[in-house]
Amino acid sequence: MSQPLLSVRDLSISTVQDPRILVNDVSFEIHAGEAVGVVGESGSGKTLSALSVLGLLPRGVEVSAGTIDFDGNNLLSMDQESLRKLRGLDISMVYQDPMTALNPVMKIGKQLLEVIESHEELNENSLDRVRQALEEVGIPDVNRAMESYPHEFSGGMRQRVMIAMALILSPKLLIADEPTTALDVTIQQQILALVAEERQKRNMSMLWITHDLGVVANLVDRLVVMYAGRIVESGSVKEIFTNPQHPYTSGLLSSLPTTTDKTRKRLTSIAGVPEKPWLVGNTCAFAPRCSFATQECRSQAPHLVGTLEKSVSCFHPVGRAR
Repeated sequence: MSQPLLSVRDLSISTVQDPRILVNDVSFEIHAGEAVGVVGESGSGKTLSALSVLGLLPRGVEVSAGTIDFDGNNLLSMDQESLRKLRGLDISMVYQDPMTALNPVMKIGKQLLEVIESHEELNENSLDRVRQALEEVGIPDVNRAMESYPHEFSGGMRQRVMIAMALILSPKLLIADEPTTALDVTIQQQILALVAEERQKRNMSMLWITHDLGVVANLVDRLVVMYAGRIVESGSVKEIFTNPQHPYTSGLLSSLPTTTDKTRKRLTSIAGVPEKPWLVGNTCAFAPRCSFATQECRSQAPHLVGTLEKSVSCFHPVGRAR
């Protein structure tokens, strides 16, 4: 198999003051043209892991261990200027809330031109590239849109603008941080279809972050399931959906509604709340919420074992004898 485009190895992220582990020993990779989904509840470390790739961790948080290699370059050893040149050109990101990501006092056209200008000289074709980018994401009347401000757009249209900004320089990797969470179901499906189409058209790699397994079912090739700052299971979409091994993954899948269920039963929920990553210690973080937990789970931490096709971090995987 060819070398991965993005390789994250043994990544740990901690606070600087009063050190607390927020992400613990996370490893995954993305190959050229491949889409990987990262799922888990809020606080599982999904967004921090993605932000560390771009060197955009919030103040007071730092990478304390591990390596991040992109296209043969060690991102953690890059200076800020080199990282700035990489952002938007080779790696782009679509954020969850476009209203806070877009500049509220700058016209849409100017904001897209700034993306181009940050990496190359503007020329007579720059405006045409902006128009084309907006057309590709389904923005109607692009000339009017370029002269509009973000508040004049609906939430779905603003998210389309963010996708246009992320794709205008044809990056090798797109990171999407729950970009459909604030949208209604109909608009959500439109955005998912748009991203899938653009990814196929450009043969672009993608890292899609979400708390909803249903969103990524037909969008990504592989899934990484995170809980309390650690990876608990990973594998192909088919393997995860048809044969979940970790009780947490199984619980997430059981909580999804199905359109074929005519009995209208109450949705299954996972009892309890996620443990803070820095409070887990040398135990299984999911043990307090797991009906299969034993003393072994409460006294030591399981390791992630398996292959790229399927791996799980559990002493008592679902479906195996206990």
